[in-house]
Amino acid sequence: MISASRFPLTHLRADVLGGLTTAIVSLPLSLAFGIASGAGAEAGLYGAIFVGLFSLLFGSATRLVSEPTGPMTVFMAALITSLQAEFPDTGLAMAFGVVVAAGFFQIMLGALKLGQFVTLMPYGVISGFMSGIGILLMIMQVPSLLGHRMPASGTLDILRGIPDFLQNIQGPEAIIAFGALLILWLYPAKWKTVCPPQLFVMVLAGLVSAFVFGDEALRRVGEIQFSMPKIQLPIFEAHLITRILLDGMVLALLGSIDALLTAMISDGLTREYHDSNRELIGQGVGNLISGLFGGLPGAGATLRTVLNIQVGSRTATSGILRVIFLIGILLGAAPLLSPVPMAVLAAITFKIGWDILDWSFIKRVHHVSLSSTGMMYAVLLLTVFYDIVLAVGVGVFIANMLTIKRLSDLHSKNVGVISVPRNEHLLSREEQAIMARTGNKVLLFHMSGPMIFGVAKAISREHTAMEHTEVLLLDLKEVPLLGVTVCLTIENMVAEAFEKGAKVYVIGAGGRTRERLEKFKFFERPGLSEYPTRQEALEAAEAWLNRDDSTL
Repeated sequence: MISASRFPLTHLRADVLGGLTTAIVSLPLSLAFGIASGAGAEAGLYGAIFVGLFSLLFGSATRLVSEPTGPMTVFMAALITSLQAEFPDTGLAMAFGVVVAAGFFQIMLGALKLGQFVTLMPYGVISGFMSGIGILLMIMQVPSLLGHRMPASGTLDILRGIPDFLQNIQGPEAIIAFGALLILWLYPAKWKTVCPPQLFVMVLAGLVSAFVFGDEALRRVGEIQFSMPKIQLPIFEAHLITRILLDGMVLALLGSIDALLTAMISDGLTREYHDSNRELIGQGVGNLISGLFGGLPGAGATLRTVLNIQVGSRTATSGILRVIFLIGILLGAAPLLSPVPMAVLAAITFKIGWDILDWSFIKRVHHVSLSSTGMMYAVLLLTVFYDIVLAVGVGVFIANMLTIKRLSDLHSKNVGVISVPRNEHLLSREEQAIMARTGNKVLLFHMSGPMIFGVAKAISREHTAMEHTEVLLLDLKEVPLLGVTVCLTIENMVAEAFEKGAKVYVIGAGGRTRERLEKFKFFERPGLSEYPTRQEALEAAEAWLNRDDSTL
């Protein structure tokens, strides 16, 4: 699966620039995510290195930058807080066990070729989820912005604690945090090509804290023990194995959605096409190894991927160089990171949360669709105030129900009965003449398009017109697909017709529709006949009615 041809040196100059730029940007963001998750700065750095390296080696998207992201960090923060509260000694190791499980499930998703289905969800769900993650990230940083430790509590507890945080605000840390936020918002776009704003505020805050607040008791990053990481075998408590596996599945789904959506953005910018299944395998290998070495989970990082492309990287070599540069920077500059105030990393994370908010869709969705608006806000509120897993599940469920309702309403219009001669556009002149001669003794039941289960109600409603019917014609010629529920409904309609002594003729059943009916042994019923065309069936019905009349 790993091919040297994926890492050519033909565009080395452009790839070196891309790798160096993304490494410089990744450093402060990885530190911020590591601390925000509760796992420590090292965990964020290990995640950036391991996920970034192995997703490139085993994945398919050549310019995708994979590292810890907002959604993954929010999930890990909640997971670590929960597990450490229950298991103070082993909770963190168990959380990394969830990361390993997530990597395994991503590999399975790719191996089973399910990558194409991962991102098949309405944009309203994706927008609500991502905006909810952005709000969560911002709320989580409020204590740190005001100079307090992140409490081991949920969103509502943090919001309820804001008055207390404000009452006991730590002036120096708040000044550094809000100063950093102001710079991040006002940072000139033309400067970004020279120095990333996150790196700029981190260096500036370090200098200000040293020369202006030198003697103040500021919370700082502290010494980063960056060395050759050791394998940390995950701890699985026997009675919690189900919980760990379920959390792993959810984390795998979050990471897969994040990675594949970013890969799609990358494809749009580069005119390349990634293999979703192979990319999931690469992401899974990266997360599995990251979890084994105590690193945060990661996925495709949209902003870093776009930056990598914009600065000119051309091949996957830029990603490998990014990892090398990141390791080199850490080995040479790790001691310089220890005095960096925690407040500035909180400011960086807060700004990331702000940028994750889908402002473009939020501004327009109210004018587009009421259902999409309700769905987006439902997912957003559930993400922020209740549970990420439930938010995605409820969003997908609502979206599926709305889709089924719309499809059912659409296809229900293609279900109709003709029992008296009218100027029907469906019927030829000869067919209309036969219908006129037979009166209301012949009922033509016409269907067209895919007949999914939501159409069953419309079929049941229409077949009540069989009161005086002596011949029931089922026109299935324009039905490419017949659902099980619709088959059972048609079966009931035919049984009712037989009970009334009526004949049943089936018209044009072929392909998958015929295969489905044959599985129900539909054509084995006595008294049921088949005809290839509507006119032949109508002629046979008229002949049968005339013969019947002559014998009375």
